[in-house]
Amino acid sequence: MAGPLQLTFVNYKKDSYIVVEGKSADRFYIIRQGKVRLFKDVEVVEEEGGSVLGPGDFFGVVSTMSSHSQIETAQAMTDVTLISVMKDQYGQLIQNNTPVAMKIILQFSKRMRYLDEALTRLTLKSNAQEDASHLYKVAEYYTRQSQYNQAYYAYHRYIKYCPRGENINKARELLMKIGPYAQSVNLDYKADEFNRVYPKDNMIFSEGEPGEELFIIQKGSVKIAKIVDNNEVLLAVLKSGDIFGEMALLESKPRAACAVAYEECQVMAVNRANFERMVGTQPQIVARLTTLLAERIWFIYKQLANTLINDPIGRMYDALLIQLEKNRVTISTSTYTFDFGPKELVNMVGIPQNEGVLVLRKLMENKKIQIIKDKEKDKIHSMDVEDIAKQTDFYRKMQRIEKSRREGASWSLPK
Repeated sequence: MAGPLQLTFVNYKKDSYIVVEGKSADRFYIIRQGKVRLFKDVEVVEEEGGSVLGPGDFFGVVSTMSSHSQIETAQAMTDVTLISVMKDQYGQLIQNNTPVAMKIILQFSKRMRYLDEALTRLTLKSNAQEDASHLYKVAEYYTRQSQYNQAYYAYHRYIKYCPRGENINKARELLMKIGPYAQSVNLDYKADEFNRVYPKDNMIFSEGEPGEELFIIQKGSVKIAKIVDNNEVLLAVLKSGDIFGEMALLESKPRAACAVAYEECQVMAVNRANFERMVGTQPQIVARLTTLLAERIWFIYKQLANTLINDPIGRMYDALLIQLEKNRVTISTSTYTFDFGPKELVNMVGIPQNEGVLVLRKLMENKKIQIIKDKEKDKIHSMDVEDIAKQTDFYRKMQRIEKSRREGASWSLPK
């Protein structure tokens, strides 16, 4: 039984700044009375639901729960009364007020999907496709790559969910054809099989299929990727303790990305009924999920800001720095090996592969960046982490100067 939760009420006068973008965060706020406006130094996409908050709404959760700096500024539009919640009070808040925790998680999930779709449009110049017919394109892509485990899984799912699909006969034919080359493909688990093992390169789920479970990694690692315009775009490599697949479970919408065993992994599957029980009985799991969602939202905001850098080399340096910040690698660290290679870096910054080869060649002129082989995969290795920060700062400054020039030119145009 949880004890009483001691929360602090704070008051701010109209026009006061409550949190400031870029500053550290150790607490978030729930509005009890009044209105608050949120804004950013650079707005890449318009916030879904608007930027004016009222009673019952909350802000500062992303930065507080992810332990990163504030991603936005909050200013009082009226006199306001707020409930201040410290990060270490969140677990107790869940036990004392489950509906608040669920509201935060559901809003995070919705916000995550909205931002992910915006990022897909900006970086990949494509709209995210989230229906079962997309399974056929996923299967086609992996077939061309001779990755038959993933292809077999996607064809199987297409046949299951699109029995009258326009490619159904072709899918059945290809499923039989590649069957002998697909190994250890786990297609269907029973509902009560919560502990599962996936061999390396096995698909856990595919984008486009319905989702009824989230997963907690017990051991190993999982690759999260999206197939867009015949390319595999690496979104993340998750490790032990990470949670994935929660958006489809919480919103009852199709999977937005593929999850593939990056190496043999053990996962715990949690269905909707078990999750609802966990919210009230295992606050540490819910707190972990909130933290992970907050981390991902923070990361997407950084990626969205990356799209504003026009120079592709600058975007690559910025993408590398974002990964360092995400993994909390200090600038004073001498060397660092990233979890991905040059092809994935090109996809991250939304550069076509043919153009990306030329940009990478220019990037590799910096002798402090190398490509190394690790577990049969190419990975980017930095010989000087501080240099990545310096290079990124240079390109960001150049972008700001260019923006100022454009704005100055627009002011000087005759009306």
